Amino acid sequence: MMHADSTKTRRMYADKLAKMGFNATEEEVFGTAYCSAVYLKSTCKLKGKVYLIGSNAMEQELLNVGIEQVGAGPDPITGVQIDWANVPLDPEVKAVVVGFDEHFSYMKLNRALQYLSNTECLLVGTNTDTRLPLEGGKAVPGTGCLLKAVETAAQRKAHVVGKPSHFMFDCVSSQYGLDPVKTLMVGDRLDTDILLGSNCGLKTLLTLTGVSTVADAKEHQKSGCPDRLGMVPDYFVETIAELLPALQG
Repeated sequence: MMHADSTKTRRMYADKLAKMGFNATEEEVFGTAYCSAVYLKSTCKLKGKVYLIGSNAMEQELLNVGIEQVGAGPDPITGVQIDWANVPLDPEVKAVVVGFDEHFSYMKLNRALQYLSNTECLLVGTNTDTRLPLEGGKAVPGTGCLLKAVETAAQRKAHVVGKPSHFMFDCVSSQYGLDPVKTLMVGDRLDTDILLGSNCGLKTLLTLTGVSTVADAKEHQKSGCPDRLGMVPDYFVETIAELLPALQG
C-alpha cells in the first residue's frame, strides 16, 4: 500500500487496515512520511537536522531513521518584519521538509524561507495533493498548497518524494522485488496515482471514489499531450470493492 498522507506512521496505517479486515504488516505500508525519511537518509545521506513543516507522525518517522527535527507544532508570530527576517536558525538544519501541517503559518513559511536562503539546504516535499476530498463533496486544502507556498517564497523547486515520483515505487520495489510488467497501480487520482503508474511502467486502474472522473481521463486522452497521456488509466472501476472477488479468489 502506498499512501500520500504524511500525518500517519506505517504502524498507524497497519492498525487502520487491520480494523478494516486486511491482514497488513507495518513493513507492507509505504506512506510519504516514511518514504521521505528514507529518501533523506539513504539518497541524500543527510548529516544534520531537518526543519519540519509537518506532523508528529512525520517527526516519528524521521526519528526512526536517526534524523532529528526542529519546527513541529505551532510557531506564533512575534515582532515586526525585520525581526522575522532575522529569526534564530539552528545551524545544524540541512533540509526543509514540507508535509501536511495543521499548524502551518506565516512564521513557518518565513522560517522555511530563511533556512532555504542557504543554497545548500535541501527542500523536500512529501506530496503535491492540493485538495483532500471529504464525504458529501467537501474538501480541505492539502499538502500541495503548503508546498507551493514554500516553493514560491524560497524561489526553489522541491524534490517531491510521494506520487507521482518514481522514488515511492522504488521503495516498494527494492524491498519486494516487484516486476513492473506484473504490477497494477490502483488509485483514485489521475495526477498522482495513475501518473505514478505510467512513470514506472505499470498497468493502471482508476477507482471512481475520489476526485478524478472518467471525463477527466477522456480529456487527457483527447489532448494528445504526452504529459497528460500519462494520466490516462488502462482500466477503471466504480469502487475498489469490485476487485475484492478477484483478490479473494
